[in-house]
Amino acid sequence: MSENVFSQILAEVSAFAESTNDLATLQNFIAEIIPQRLPYYNWTGFYMLDPKDSETLVLGPFRGAPTEHVRIPVNQGICGAAVAQNGTVIVDDVNSDPRYLACSLETRSEIVVPIRVNGAVVGEIDIDSHDLAAFSPRDREFLEKSAAIVGGFIERTQAVSSDAK
Repeated sequence: MSENVFSQILAEVSAFAESTNDLATLQNFIAEIIPQRLPYYNWTGFYMLDPKDSETLVLGPFRGAPTEHVRIPVNQGICGAAVAQNGTVIVDDVNSDPRYLACSLETRSEIVVPIRVNGAVVGEIDIDSHDLAAFSPRDREFLEKSAAIVGGFIERTQAVSSDAK
């Protein structure tokens, strides 16, 4: 995969983040553009911590097959592990990881990257692939930068809405 593709996507996501004031719109843009450009990203989505229950992740915008996992306790699954560890989790073979919550029989590997606001995890980007060991260190870096853009967007828009009060 060309490093240029990652750079182009990040530039477009950054520009879009500056042009919108709506988190769901930004998430939908990211969930749309990433799998278009990176075809081995077979499921791309967001889980955000429930504002009323910080122990539960809630499914947000995504692209890919529907999932029954619309609410995930932070003590379950790869998604929960990323929150609990406050770090990126990469699983090269989901069938060999007992934490994996099966969504699709076709999923072979997964990467989950936390989104932080003021240092605290507020959600995550979750990517599944139909390929074993699909995610390289470059994918990790790319997705961590994408998550940082989303976190920065939330910080900026929260500050704006707080200032408006």
